[in-house]
Parts: sequence; C-alpha cells; structure tokens
Amino acid sequence: MSSLDGVPTIMSGDTTLIFPAAEDWYATAEALFADGWNVCVDITAVDYSAYGAPRNLPEDVQPERFEVVANFLSHERRARLRARTQVSGDAPTIESLVMIYPGVDTLEREIFDMFGITFTGHPDLSRILMPEDWVGHPLRKDAAVGSIPVQFKAPSTAQR
Repeated sequence: MSSLDGVPTIMSGDTTLIFPAAEDWYATAEALFADGWNVCVDITAVDYSAYGAPRNLPEDVQPERFEVVANFLSHERRARLRARTQVSGDAPTIESLVMIYPGVDTLEREIFDMFGITFTGHPDLSRILMPEDWVGHPLRKDAAVGSIPVQFKAPSTAQR
C-alpha cells in the first residue's frame, strides 16, 4: 500500500486500521480507491468526550473528541480496511467522501444530524433523521436527555 506511506497503521485481528490526519482524510480516500479499495461499506462517528479509559491509538495520533470511522472493502484482495480519523470538538469538520464513494451520501448526513460533524463538499448536508427545527445533535455525549410525550390508547374494556 505504497500510496499510504506515512499514515499510522495498526492491525486488529486480520483488519488493517489506518489513522489519517483529518486534513488528509479526502486524499487518503482517493489513494485507497486508486489502490483497489473500491467500496466504502460504512462510515460512522464516535463521541469520546465521556470516555475515560485510554484509547487504542498509535503513539503519534493525538486523540480528539470525535472520531470518524470508515470501513473499506477490496474485492480484489478479499480484504477489509478501517480508517479512523480524529476530528476536533471545537470545529467538527471533515471533507466529504461522496465524490469518491457516492454510497456514503446518507451516512454522512446521518453523522451530521446525530453528531453535528460537518462534511465540507457534501452536495446536500441536511438533517435526515431529526426534524429540521430540532436543536442539537442527539448522539453527542453532552446532549440533554429529552423526552417526547407518547400517548397511548386507554386499555380496552371489551371482553373477548
């Protein structure tokens, strides 16, 4: 994987984990695609702000509040690869991968909606799960636990 020289890498079982810097996220995805990692199977995020234990990161990777995690598949190699990049909690922004992997469109929108991480260059970065007027991002660890009143029908008194 010569195009990824310099990207911190560790193994987890038989899966390669790479840790590109946030500013190298898009270029790394381009290199992966060129190297035959032709499918981005999944992309998600994690909010580590309430996580007290040390994280499994290479020594030269500085932990941040958020981590964006993408799983790639190479049919040719019959292998999987996971990319984990640290994203600042102060200005959670990272480049969109939609132009390389169109299938991540709704997944990036979900991350934006649930965590408030902005994907620059995304063609339609808008809420997908929460109402447009919803304030906040429900999967952030500092999000208030809210409640939505649920009305149930009165129990039926009819006999069967």
